[in-house]
Amino acid sequence: MSDLLRHLPNVLTSLRLAAAPAVAALLFLGEHRIAFIVFAVAGLSDAVDGYLAKRFGFSTRFGRILDPIADKALMFAAFVMLAVLGEVPLWLVILVIGRDALITLGLFVGVAAQAPIRVQPLILGKLCAALQVLYVAVHLGALAFRLPLDAVAPYDAYALAIVALASTLDYLGIWLKAMRVVWNNRASPS
Repeated sequence: MSDLLRHLPNVLTSLRLAAAPAVAALLFLGEHRIAFIVFAVAGLSDAVDGYLAKRFGFSTRFGRILDPIADKALMFAAFVMLAVLGEVPLWLVILVIGRDALITLGLFVGVAAQAPIRVQPLILGKLCAALQVLYVAVHLGALAFRLPLDAVAPYDAYALAIVALASTLDYLGIWLKAMRVVWNNRASPS
């Protein structure tokens, strides 16, 4: 039984990864309430799998890799489909996805260059992720339950954009600092 429990966080993460195309398909088919429920359950599974992995020592290398992939896939699917449906501005989707792509590209370049980059989330990065989840949840909920967003939109998009840009600059600063070490090592004579 304990072996089964040990794999529960990875099973939950895998289900969250499967929730990404499910949310996209449900939104496309007009099943907004079910898409909202799947998104909400996936979000709760993120908290549960993280708690189980940390509290009981069930963390695995596979889980540490899969967890952020599942998170990003779910957010990507939700953002893109909400933009397709005209529920969120396309410029914000491009900014959010571009931020993640830029951070990922920077990480790959840094690793390939053997830069001293520590892979860890920053405070602004965590805030950006939390605001993204909140933004998608609010807009999915408004769509699912036909609630007006006049009181918050488009100001919520502007707030998320500001935090996303600040977070990008924060990660860029760390990347430049790490790459400077590489460039200085290559420039100095051996």
